[in-house]
Amino acid sequence: MTMGILSRSPTYSRRSEDNGMKLLATALFSVTFGILLGLSFPSLWITKASLPQNLLRSIAIPNRHSDIAAPVHAIDISKIWVPSNPKGAERLPPRIVASESDLYLRRLWGNPEEDLKKKPRYLVTFTVGYKQRQNIDACVKKFSDNFTIVLFHYDGITSEWDDEFEWSKNVIHISVKKQTKWWYAKRFLHPDIVARYDYIFMWDEDLGVDHFDAEEYIHMVKKHGLEISQPGLDPEIVCTWQITKRREHVEVHKDETNEKPEWCSDPHRPPCAAFVEIMAPVFSRDAWRCVWHMIQNDLVHGWGLDFALRRCVEEPAYEKIGIVDTQWIVHQSIPSLRSQGMEEDGKSPGQGVRDRCYMEWAMFQKRVDEAEKEYFKSLQVQTPSNSTTLH
Repeated sequence: MTMGILSRSPTYSRRSEDNGMKLLATALFSVTFGILLGLSFPSLWITKASLPQNLLRSIAIPNRHSDIAAPVHAIDISKIWVPSNPKGAERLPPRIVASESDLYLRRLWGNPEEDLKKKPRYLVTFTVGYKQRQNIDACVKKFSDNFTIVLFHYDGITSEWDDEFEWSKNVIHISVKKQTKWWYAKRFLHPDIVARYDYIFMWDEDLGVDHFDAEEYIHMVKKHGLEISQPGLDPEIVCTWQITKRREHVEVHKDETNEKPEWCSDPHRPPCAAFVEIMAPVFSRDAWRCVWHMIQNDLVHGWGLDFALRRCVEEPAYEKIGIVDTQWIVHQSIPSLRSQGMEEDGKSPGQGVRDRCYMEWAMFQKRVDEAEKEYFKSLQVQTPSNSTTLH
């Protein structure tokens, strides 16, 4: 049997070449179509109706007017969680969190960034009744436009102030009947609300201010590094505590050696040092943040706070708390709030209020002592002998 040599016929060869050309053309067309489709994709209209909501949230489509296509990133706003944000705001991006506020008055119109011609650096509050309006008028005029002024009205009378005093139209009025300044402070002066103010004055309504200048007072407080302070009291008027009496020929003083012996077992402790009364205290921003948290929600008179204020400054506290002698006031001792009480169990309204003050003082001292003991017990150490509220 003779072996022959196999060879392709001319017809078969031409058919193969034609098929190859078709495959090449198809491939080139497919590649070209894919490129064109990719370039035109940003200009496609995609609506909420055409894609599922979850898919829309997770797809970033570049700007169709941009010359350069932006990279596609997966974004899911439900995944935001920032533990360092204030409690309750962890789901917000940090730049949108506004954790602090102020008491600046703003317009209802115009550009918000142009609302404030001046941002006061200090805050002064008075707890007032209408009967003491002339006294408050004298006090308000001692404070410049560098102060935000707030009046807390315990008698419910507010509109009449605007009729009588032009300045009343530019201050803040808050009215709740039969409440004290510490009740107001706990509810309206949260540290995050007053964070813009360097110093906070919390004054009663019965203070004579003929010898007081607010700007000079601030100067003295800064000069002597006082975190908590008060103006000296006229020594001609009976004072509850000797340390609060104004001294001549000094700018400030921080201690007292002539107090009753039973009150001063430690000359560096209240009421012989590190002490101011609650009638006219002035707090730095940092000190107020601490003091606000120490004010008890149900103890409205504030008695006992003065003995505990030293806890809210760095040691030695007797160097950070003091009396400003160059700017002094007169405590007129008008028992206005006693008239806001109610006759009960045979007690007059005034006696009922005073009894509550003493009761709150004892309750506050007990709470502080028990809180200290519980804290040191948790550390498994003995409570320091000098940590009690009084002496």
